[in-house]
Amino acid sequence: MTFIEAVKDPDALTMTMVAEFDRPAERVWKLWEDPRQLERWWGPPGWPATFTRHDFAVPGRSTYYMSGPEGEKAHGWWSRLEIAEPTTLRVEDGFADENGDPTGDLGSTVFTVTLEPTDGGGTRMSIASQFESAEQLQAMVDMGMEEGMKGSLGQIDAILAED
Repeated sequence: MTFIEAVKDPDALTMTMVAEFDRPAERVWKLWEDPRQLERWWGPPGWPATFTRHDFAVPGRSTYYMSGPEGEKAHGWWSRLEIAEPTTLRVEDGFADENGDPTGDLGSTVFTVTLEPTDGGGTRMSIASQFESAEQLQAMVDMGMEEGMKGSLGQIDAILAED
């Protein structure tokens, strides 16, 4: 993987992560579609994800938790808003309780995944998160979202190398 950039735009209330992979979009798409593959990279290193529900449809819902090194669990939910295989996925996400129900903590965000071909048959993956407010964006940055996403994306090459 080549990590390209992380761009925070407080005026647009967005943060976008961009990475490139040496696999076609159809293969990279499976990283989102297959919950067992998603579990292997969605949580940052040291915080593996477990998906307890993963309805890959519109409207579809996912619930998951990430397990921390001290045994703590951070729960989350997704609601799929758009799927255009293998190029676009749009999801609302937020924090959840242990039952997968939204807590309302820090509101919700909408992230859009875009997969585009690169020269040589690879894929550029962009994950653009849209925040509700500048305060929410800053709170997520302060919680380590940018570094966590970089770490998560850095785990994808090992999965793709198994093909």
